[in-house]
Amino acid sequence: MSTLRLLSAAALLTVATAASATSFVYTTDAVVGAFKGTSDITSDISSSFNDDKIVLAAREDAASFVASDGSIRGVRLEAALAHVRQVAPQLQARTDMQLAQSILVL
Repeated sequence: MSTLRLLSAAALLTVATAASATSFVYTTDAVVGAFKGTSDITSDISSSFNDDKIVLAAREDAASFVASDGSIRGVRLEAALAHVRQVAPQLQARTDMQLAQSILVL
């Protein structure tokens, strides 16, 4: 009887470990994917706009925008977002938050 309990406990532990490992893998993949997307945007913006006066002037507004989770939208940030999307059409699909975070990195 104790052998059966021991085997049952071992099987349960194995299943729990496998489920935990799978959850960890999915979480890690999601975090890495999100980071890669932000990293790609940042490299696109930094390579094109690291000396652009309109974009650099929007850094404070971008910080307020990010810190307020999009509630505070400054005039300089609005101008920079329009400018970035006009000059770099490949960034048209990016959200305002993604672009603002990238402006902060410059």
